Amino acid sequence: MAVPEANERTLIWPQLPHSNRQAIDSRFEKGAAYVAGEFCPIEEATLPLLDWGFLRSDACQETISTWNGQFFRLQDHLDRFERSLKRLRMESPETIGRIREIAHRLVAICGYSNAYVQIIMTRGRPPIGSRDIRLCKNRFQAFCMPYMWLAKPEVQQKGLSLFISRRVRVPSVSVDPFVKHYHWLDFEMSLFDGFDAGADTVVLVDLNGKITEGPGFNLFADIDGRLVTPSTGVLDGMTRRTTLELCEEMGIAAAAGSISETQLLQSNEIFLTSTAGGIIPITTVGELTIGDGLPGPKTVQLHRAYWSRRATGWLGEPVRYDISP
Repeated sequence: MAVPEANERTLIWPQLPHSNRQAIDSRFEKGAAYVAGEFCPIEEATLPLLDWGFLRSDACQETISTWNGQFFRLQDHLDRFERSLKRLRMESPETIGRIREIAHRLVAICGYSNAYVQIIMTRGRPPIGSRDIRLCKNRFQAFCMPYMWLAKPEVQQKGLSLFISRRVRVPSVSVDPFVKHYHWLDFEMSLFDGFDAGADTVVLVDLNGKITEGPGFNLFADIDGRLVTPSTGVLDGMTRRTTLELCEEMGIAAAAGSISETQLLQSNEIFLTSTAGGIIPITTVGELTIGDGLPGPKTVQLHRAYWSRRATGWLGEPVRYDISP
């Protein structure tokens, strides 16, 4: 595939056929949830106040998307969810097969073609008066909303601005980054710092000053002609995995490794990867313009490949819209 010239570096999302599907009930137009074994409108979903998922951020999740009526890498997400449960010593009240069915039903209830689905396991709570974590009964819940963008397409066209936070990402020796968890206070406070500096989003460093990840995304940087994504202190993101696979197929040099702040600032191009948006260009870091200030050529190549293939059902599982709640 030829490298796009500067005047060809426009991000493209394939036009999708119009969907005539509708929610089974107007109450589900904004989304649906599965809580305590029942489906309900998303705005009616609640979590028990004493659940340690709320009180202690003791939970794990998977965020799964559908595009053009196709779940993307659903089995891979379910496999990673099982891995998180094992690492957190949780036992699911629902089988993985049932969780797959719940995900399908949530999208079908809403009638969405492009959806954002999250499956969640919380610790639950022990009997009142006890702090014995072994007595907790784990709880499964899930929700579905219209597809969510980390940055809207019109913002992606010009590229996002990135802020490098001085805050340190939660160390891997403390919280396992291979568990997709909700330990986000470092992200949240760093976002305030980034917004105060006029940036769109933020990336954190580890205890050694190496670049890690940001709120809901992995990062790639073109360093000396090779794409590098941080190898430690990060979630093995599904879109990150997909991007590495695309690079191998398309003959783009890419690998997991370490990135210093200096290397990031001197890189030829930078992009983020996330279920909520795919491949997202970064064109400024702080006051510094990256490359020529446009989405980089490799970013555009990968972006086009990712979205054109997703539109055709690549790595997809068709949503079973015939499933009723």
